[in-house]
Amino acid sequence: MCPVHVRAEPRDFAESVLLPGDPLRARYIAETFFEDAKLVTQERGMLGYTGTYRGKPVSVQATGMGCPSASIVTEELIQLGAKNLVRVGTCGGYSRELRLGDLIVATSAAPQDGTVSSITRGVPYAPAAHFDIVHAAHHAAESAGRRTFVGQVVSSDLFYDPTEDPATLWGDLGVLAVEMEAAVIFTIAAMHGVRAGCLLTVSDTIGAEIVRISDEELRSAVDNMMTLALDTLNALN
Repeated sequence: MCPVHVRAEPRDFAESVLLPGDPLRARYIAETFFEDAKLVTQERGMLGYTGTYRGKPVSVQATGMGCPSASIVTEELIQLGAKNLVRVGTCGGYSRELRLGDLIVATSAAPQDGTVSSITRGVPYAPAAHFDIVHAAHHAAESAGRRTFVGQVVSSDLFYDPTEDPATLWGDLGVLAVEMEAAVIFTIAAMHGVRAGCLLTVSDTIGAEIVRISDEELRSAVDNMMTLALDTLNALN
């Protein structure tokens, strides 16, 4: 029986899956980077595709925005046989060292959300990426000469955060950036014994003011990130 939301059969998805938030980005990834891409699910507009990259099977599935939506997709992909999950998205940079277009390989994601705490019943928990994916992603980025930061991010329920000066609050704790899905993907993957990671492109720097990357620069930076994410998945045993 196929899952309720990711309406597909186990054979429809590869064991390695990219997880963008945006369904249109999922389609773009499949059409731009996959060979023989095939649409395998489109329930509720949450597009998923399977194809190959450099001869190896790979899939991409949109998660939607935020941890509640990402939790459903992650659970159901694991039901369908996914073993390696890599979130690919954008983030707001908190660290003063970050520049627009930089790449972040997340090692962990502080759960500033309600979904992870619901899953853990409030037990203190640190959602972490799998070492194999962090290692492979860092190696791929080094080989490509990409300006890369490795460290902790925070997953927030809020895109429009009313917190006064969140960059100082989180930056002083060593948190590099904010995004919205990684914490629950890491949590659910760990619960099921599968590997998860997260690559992020800095689309905004957040400080005294918010500075946004141009559309052209964002497209180029995200394209580079997608290649690195796919090379990361292909490097896994």
